[in-house]
Amino acid sequence: MGSMVDTKAVFRQIYGDLKRELLQDPAFDFTPESRQWIDTMLDYNVPGGKLNRGLSVVDSFKLLKARRDLTSDELFQSCALGWCIEWLQAYFLVLDDIMDNSHTRRGQPCWFRNPKVGLIATNDGIILRNHIPRILKRHFNDKPYYVDLLDLFNEVEFQTASGQLLDLITTHEGEKDLSKYTLPVYRRIVQYKTAYYSFYLPVACALLMSGGNLDNFVDVKNILVEMGTYFQVQDDFLDCFGDPEFIGKIGTDIEDFKCSWLVVQALERANDAQKTLLSENYGKTDPECVAKVKALYKDLSLEGVFADYESESYEKLIGSIEAQPSKEVQEVLKSFLHKIYKRQK
Repeated sequence: MGSMVDTKAVFRQIYGDLKRELLQDPAFDFTPESRQWIDTMLDYNVPGGKLNRGLSVVDSFKLLKARRDLTSDELFQSCALGWCIEWLQAYFLVLDDIMDNSHTRRGQPCWFRNPKVGLIATNDGIILRNHIPRILKRHFNDKPYYVDLLDLFNEVEFQTASGQLLDLITTHEGEKDLSKYTLPVYRRIVQYKTAYYSFYLPVACALLMSGGNLDNFVDVKNILVEMGTYFQVQDDFLDCFGDPEFIGKIGTDIEDFKCSWLVVQALERANDAQKTLLSENYGKTDPECVAKVKALYKDLSLEGVFADYESESYEKLIGSIEAQPSKEVQEVLKSFLHKIYKRQK
């Protein structure tokens, strides 16, 4: 399979195959209503995003195979693992939206906001999570790395849920207290909540498929988690300074009292008066307050701080990547880095 365009088309087609199998799973005797519910629920929550995480399993596997053409089995299996990551993400997002009492996700109402759904969405989240081992059993049961795949998904799920806990108790606990927002706290939340499942997991899947033992790739894991941190810092920066037209969403980190990289940096640099201004205006929906916070970010020249962070991170990552013994692994890591470096959305 050549270009990105047809990979994405094949990937989307395989979603249909996996969904069909799940709707005919012999382990449960579906009624027409329950089958229809899951069909609708899957279409609403699983394939709607950019599919970056899922597609990067396929891309990474191709690079690990030194770009030789994949067999149709290899293509199907790498897509199936990619979809497992998209299922995992859907499970987290459905439940996160309930916990955060959110209203929209990917430009439509959150699943639980649909009148017929409500708190049934919690059980739907559990079903999404349980689809992953069903997919793995059906397509990888006979593989030597089957147990490693199960272990990998279980471990990353644990890390992500624990990162989510850390975020919830730091951000939502009691009275809004900015003093909890430090760089070590920020890094820890981001690494566990986002970096493991978004950056390490797709590459780990590709490594297992290509016969690797994950114990031999601890440094690769660390590089990817660092890359995931860099990605989230960019995301936080774009939330405030990106063009909403271009990035396709309106940032609300300030209103939402998020533990954003920007507020962490502002707190490190602010004098007492500026800290007071922050604590009086951060986490308020009033546009006046938001404007004051953004003005403070400009006064503290956080755009320059970000530019420095970006080039410094990039240099450091390139250095770590080039120290990798395997050329193929280097290719995979560089492809990730080049996808995210200096992105604007």
